[in-house]
Amino acid sequence: MEKEQELKLEIQMNDDVATGQYINMAVVNHNDSEFVIDCIYVQPQAPKARVQSRLITSPRHAKRLLLALQSNIDSYEKKHGAINLIEMGSNKLNS
Repeated sequence: MEKEQELKLEIQMNDDVATGQYINMAVVNHNDSEFVIDCIYVQPQAPKARVQSRLITSPRHAKRLLLALQSNIDSYEKKHGAINLIEMGSNKLNS
């Protein structure tokens, strides 16, 4: 029986991507074959918001992303305490 070879993946990133985009809202939609995640920055008191990035992925990868985020949130909360989703003075959830 042949041994499976370990695949080493080198991930590269240009400077524009490395600086990142700040978002404070996300809108998620899906159909039978893909999930679309629009990453949005909403300025306080502004009547419009701009999509900073759109991510399109398969349902399987969307679930992997969900599990990776949950693992990282669990780790963060163990170190820094619970993340409160209720804003002070309102019943609105954070994005």
